[in-house]
Amino acid sequence: MVATPSLTMPGGDGSVDGERVLLSVRNLRKFFPIRGGLFSSHIGDVRAVDGVSFTIHEGETVGLVGESGCGKTTVGRLLLRLIEPTSGHAFYRPTPEILQRIEEDYREIDLGGTPAPGNGSARPLSEGASKALRDLDQIANQYSLFRKRRKEVKALRGRLQIVFQDPFSSLEPRLMVRDIIAEPLDIQHVGTRAERMHRVDQLLQDVGLSPEHAWRFPHEFSGGQRQRIGIARALALRPEFIVLDEPTSALDVSVQAQVLNILRRLQQEQRLAYLFISHHLSVIRAVSDRVVVMYLGRIVERAETDELFSRPLHPYTQALLSAIPIPDPLLHRERIILSGDVPSPADPPSGCHFHTRCPAVMPICSKVSPPLAEVRPGHWVSCHLFPPTVPSGAGGAVETLEAGPAAEPIGEPSTAASTSGPLPP
Repeated sequence: MVATPSLTMPGGDGSVDGERVLLSVRNLRKFFPIRGGLFSSHIGDVRAVDGVSFTIHEGETVGLVGESGCGKTTVGRLLLRLIEPTSGHAFYRPTPEILQRIEEDYREIDLGGTPAPGNGSARPLSEGASKALRDLDQIANQYSLFRKRRKEVKALRGRLQIVFQDPFSSLEPRLMVRDIIAEPLDIQHVGTRAERMHRVDQLLQDVGLSPEHAWRFPHEFSGGQRQRIGIARALALRPEFIVLDEPTSALDVSVQAQVLNILRRLQQEQRLAYLFISHHLSVIRAVSDRVVVMYLGRIVERAETDELFSRPLHPYTQALLSAIPIPDPLLHRERIILSGDVPSPADPPSGCHFHTRCPAVMPICSKVSPPLAEVRPGHWVSCHLFPPTVPSGAGGAVETLEAGPAAEPIGEPSTAASTSGPLPP
């Protein structure tokens, strides 16, 4: 038995201090084709991103975490149209009324029996689902980033930017810093040459560098300084959303703190929204308002930062958090060691993708893919250990379905194990 993933948005994330939704990502998928044989025929797909949904509000930082290869960077690149999606939408600045229509359309499509892409036989499409599909198509033509034409995408480049992971390869070595930072301004034909150079000097000062650094080449800077140059380039066109693709992973700890402080200050001054992609869970906890956990192309848990770190529910999230080192040799936390390796996204397991490594696996896990369900206010998890919520059909109320017992959250570090058991890594 293979479950059809729900097309309904897995829960509204609400508002963040009343801020408007900047991006609403719905059922985003990216499959990279695998070709082989004499005629390079299509023999399969790498399911890099498989049905991801979340929202980002103005001025908010959303942390995106997971193991290497889970699709984090692919999500960021999809949102900026650096690569094209297989299916799904990223609605840019939808109004509250449009968001409500989108939610209603997806719910009607889900109830109407439309299978998600990649599933088996088609089912009859109800009249209500057909109408919802047409309405959603009209909304997507106006609001979806993936329906924008080339000229429209170019205009949006100034609003949506990225800071790449590697500060050594993301800067053109043959250009001076002034030309690197001014390049977005040149492409968009912003101001005169003198005004662009003045903007470059201002940006360098914003990221803690001096205007005289504009006359140097990238190889003359340290890794932390190069990353600051990359941040200055991303800020050149005054964006409102920046994808931060592991911006501190190649930097020393002290330099990481400097870069994070710069990003936090700039966010407060310019009301920037960040999608912060990282493996460093301590950094994610320090900078994020909400955290999204991915495994093998899918979201397994999503919650506000304090809630997720104090009460992780999904077994994979618990394993990730148990690996965070404790900066005290007298304290000890039980480490959760996952068995096996991460499956290939070209041949993911049936049902729940995590069941091959899950310490709490049940028979249903290998057959049915669990929906992303709200088990606590604002806390969503995709796991059969927790009951999904479904409309009861009367008055729009919500009822819960019984499922397996809930996993216990990770306990606090204990000093009792200081003389027994291994030290934290």
